[in-house]
Amino acid sequence: MKKTVALLLAFGMILPLPAQQPAPPAPRPPAAGQQQQAPLTATEGAATFSSSTQLVVETVTVKDKSGHTIDNLTAKDFTITEDNVPQTIAFVDHEKFDETPPPPLPPATQAAVPRPKFNNMQITPEKPGDVHYRDKRLIALYFDLSAMPIQDQIRALAGAEKFVRTQMTPSDIIAIMMYSGGAVKVLEDFTSDRDRLLSTIQTMVVGEDENAVTDATDTSAAFGQDDSEFNIFTTDRQLGALQTAAKMLGTLNEKKSMIYFASQMKLNGISNQAQLHSMTNAMVRAGVVLYPADAKGLVAMAPMGDATRASAGGQAMYSGATSMAMTTNLQKSQDTMYTMGADTGGKAFLDFNDLSLGIVEAQKAFSSYYILGYYATNDHLDGKFRRIKITLNGGLQASIDYRQGYYAGKQFGKFTAAEKDRQLEDALMLGDPITELTIAFETGYFQLNNAEYFVPLSAKIPGSELVLAKKGGAEHTLIDFIGEVKDEFGTTESNFRDKIDIKLSEATAQELAKRPIDYHGGFTVLPGKHRIKILARDAETGRIGTYETTISIPNLNKEDKRVAISSVVLSSQRTPLTEALFNSTKDKEKATNNANANPLVQEGQMLIPSVTRVFRRTQDMYVYLQAYEKGAEKVRPLMAFVTFYRGQSKAFETKPMMVNEAVNPRLQTIPLMFTFPLEKLDPGEYNCQVTVLDPEGQKAAFWQAPVMLIQ
Repeated sequence: MKKTVALLLAFGMILPLPAQQPAPPAPRPPAAGQQQQAPLTATEGAATFSSSTQLVVETVTVKDKSGHTIDNLTAKDFTITEDNVPQTIAFVDHEKFDETPPPPLPPATQAAVPRPKFNNMQITPEKPGDVHYRDKRLIALYFDLSAMPIQDQIRALAGAEKFVRTQMTPSDIIAIMMYSGGAVKVLEDFTSDRDRLLSTIQTMVVGEDENAVTDATDTSAAFGQDDSEFNIFTTDRQLGALQTAAKMLGTLNEKKSMIYFASQMKLNGISNQAQLHSMTNAMVRAGVVLYPADAKGLVAMAPMGDATRASAGGQAMYSGATSMAMTTNLQKSQDTMYTMGADTGGKAFLDFNDLSLGIVEAQKAFSSYYILGYYATNDHLDGKFRRIKITLNGGLQASIDYRQGYYAGKQFGKFTAAEKDRQLEDALMLGDPITELTIAFETGYFQLNNAEYFVPLSAKIPGSELVLAKKGGAEHTLIDFIGEVKDEFGTTESNFRDKIDIKLSEATAQELAKRPIDYHGGFTVLPGKHRIKILARDAETGRIGTYETTISIPNLNKEDKRVAISSVVLSSQRTPLTEALFNSTKDKEKATNNANANPLVQEGQMLIPSVTRVFRRTQDMYVYLQAYEKGAEKVRPLMAFVTFYRGQSKAFETKPMMVNEAVNPRLQTIPLMFTFPLEKLDPGEYNCQVTVLDPEGQKAAFWQAPVMLIQ
C-alpha cells in the first residue's frame, strides 16, 4: 500500500501538476501475515510524493540452558538487523500458554449439538501489528481427502476427535481445513469451542459434505495422460493446496502449527521437487510449522497386495519384485512426509495407529514465545530475500529460535512466469471468487456422438478494463485464462489453460474503451451435472475475474416425448476463422476444419454467441441450434420458427422453415439456422422463443430467453 504525503508550496512558487494517471487496482490483502504493508495516506496538495512501509513480524523462542522459556523480556532486550542494517522494534508481545487440561467431554455432549453445514469460510485475517489470539496456541487440522481412502479418513477423523475431546487445553484454538475436489476449504475458523469442533468432525465422518467422501486417487484424464503421468500432477495439486492453505494462515501474526493428515505423498520428477520447495517456502514465510501424519498408520503389507486391488500377477509375484515395489512406494511416501515436516521445522508422525498422538506432538512443541514486529527500512518491493538476525542484549546467554529471513513482496509487473502461473492456480483453488475484472460467460451443449457432448465457451471482457502496453511498436493486450470442469461428485473432468496476445491497430486501440474482448473455447463431457470455474487475468496488472456456474446436460438419447434439441445460440456476428480468438486447446487447425469439434464453426466462419444478449436494431440476428432424431431410419421433416414476444403480445415471427437433411447420419443431426434483420422491431426487452415441430412424430420442443434491443 502507498503512503502519500502532500506538501503545500509557498513563496509564490508554482509547480506543474503531473499528468493524471489511471487509478491502480484495489490492493489485495497480503498472502502471508509475516510481512505486511502498512497504509498511510493524505490526499491534498499541489504535489504528491509516495512511499511504502512494510511491517515484518517474527516469532522468537528464547530458552535457557535447561530448555526452559525465559519470560518477561522487552524490546530493550532484543536487537534486530535486516541485511546487517539495524531495525527499530515497533512492538513486542509475549505469548504464554495455560497447559491445564480441561475435563474430558462425555460422549453424550456431541449428540446434543446441531451439525453445521459446510459453507465457504475463510481464516479471519489480523490487522497489521494486531495480535488477536493473545496467549493462544494455533493448531490447524488439515485433511487431504484426495490422498486418503475411506478407512484412512475415518482413522484421521477419529484421532482429531479424540484430541479435541480429551487432550485439548484452554490455550488451544483449532481450525479445520479440508482439501477435496480441487479446492481448499475452511470448515471451521480458529475457535476454542470444543462442541462446535466435534460437530464439524462428526459431520465429516458421516459424509454430509458433498466432497467428504472421495476416491483416494483422482485418475481422471484431465490432461489426457495415463494414470501414472496424471498422478504426478495430482501430487503437484496436493502440494499446491498446502501452499494455498499456508497463505490463508499467513494472515495471522502468531505462530501456527498445521497437522497434515494424508495417506500418500509420493514425488515423481523434477516438477514435484520445484513444487515441494515452493510449498516449503510458503510455509516458512507464513510462520507455519507442518506436522505430517500418515493416516495409514502401521501397515502390514501382503506380498501380493491386499483386497483393495487386484493381484499384479506375472513373474514379479514369485520373484519378490511386487513386494519390493510396494515397500519402495511406502518408503517414498513417508520420506516425502518426513522432508515436509523437517524443512518447515516440524516432525512427521509415521507408523502410529493413534493419530491423536501426532497432534499432541505438535501441541508439546509449542511453548511460550515472543512476537516481534518492525517496519523494514528497505521498502523496495523487489521480491528479494532479506536476511534477519536477532540477538539478545545485556550479555544474556540463551538459545534463540526464529525465522532467518523472508522474501520481500513483489509487484505483479516483476513476477516471473512461474509466479504468474502460481497466482492463477491459487485463485482457482480459493473457495471465494475474485471479481477485480468484469467477465461474462455463456455455455451450451451440442451432441457429438452417442455419449459425448461439446460445450462451447464464450467470454466477453470490457475493453475499458484492460491495460494496453506498447510492445515492439504495436498495441497489445494480454489475457490469461485458466479453467476447470468437475462432475457433480467433485471429480475433475477437464481443465484448460490459455493465453491470448491481441494485437490492436491504432484505430482499434482507440476504440477499446468502447468495445469488449471476445474469447471462445470449448470442451467435451458426458451427460449430467457439471460445475465450471474459469478465471481470466489481465496480464499487465494482475487483475483477475472469476466465472463459476453449473450446467446440466440432458441425455438426449433418452428423449422420446419431445424433439431432442441442443442449446440455442443467439448471435449478431460471424467472424472468419483467421480473425477469431478461440480454442483453448491451442489446436486451431483441427478445431477450425472439423465441424464435429465445434458446431459453431461452419464454412470457414465462426458464429460468435452474444454473451449479454443485447442487440442493436441495425444488426442481423443469427439463431442456431441442432435437432436430433437418433434411431430414425430416415430423417423426418421438421418445422421451426422464431417468435419475439413483448409482454403477452407477439411482436415478430419468422416464416416457418422446413428442414429434412441431416449432417450426421448416425445421430440424424439436423442443423437449424435462422437469419433475420432487427430493424423492424422497436427498442426494448423481448422474450425470444424458438419452436421446433415434428408433425410426423407429433412432438415439439420449445426454448425461451430474454433479449434486449437498443438503437
